[in-house]
Amino acid sequence: MVDFREPRRPVLFLDIDNCLYPPNLGIDRLMKDRIHAYGRELGLDSSSVEKTCTTYLRDYGLTVRGLMKHHDIDPAGFNEKVDGSIPIEDIIHPNPLLRTMIETTTARVWGFTNAGHDHAWRVLKCLGVAHLFEGVTFCDYLEPDFPCKPEPRSYAKAMSEAGVDDPSLCFFADDSLVNVQVALGLGWTSVHVSAQRVGCDAGIDVPGKGVVECCHISTILELPQALPLLFRQPS
Repeated sequence: MVDFREPRRPVLFLDIDNCLYPPNLGIDRLMKDRIHAYGRELGLDSSSVEKTCTTYLRDYGLTVRGLMKHHDIDPAGFNEKVDGSIPIEDIIHPNPLLRTMIETTTARVWGFTNAGHDHAWRVLKCLGVAHLFEGVTFCDYLEPDFPCKPEPRSYAKAMSEAGVDDPSLCFFADDSLVNVQVALGLGWTSVHVSAQRVGCDAGIDVPGKGVVECCHISTILELPQALPLLFRQPS
């Protein structure tokens, strides 16, 4: 058994959706379609449900938080009808290259997602890498006012759950530039994963730190090039 909590060992926090697999698989679209359908079931007007859900996403970080606040929904029912109904196993398949990459890191590996527990672990299992993750910080829909990225308290929760108290030991990869911006402000070494280099060329304006250079990669498989000190190099 690997001693994951070895003192001073860096932690590699990895976002999951649209980061460990390419966005063009369509999971995000399926999720949005189900959220909108759920909103219509609640009685939201069909002509404005998309706009309402987008507003909740903007104001609360996740649409489900807005639905919980304004419509008193059953979070377990939401999880079942939205996250739980997506046929992930038919869409996401094992990725040997991703598995090999993660196997070569010298850091502890921890998932950090805005998804729920079941969805996060389903994705990791489908990718064939779940056994390589020490744990996952996820959004617990049953927890009142649960934190989510990009709220700083979500990053604090991730550090606490991963058992690390030094930001200099925190390394992070995410497809959201906003999430990367907040992580940089907290002292995490962060990498933006996106097929399009949007907003990185001139650096990122981080509150309290000014413009910080943005490390960008096109796919998660390029992470060893972005963070070479965390990966064993081929002999």
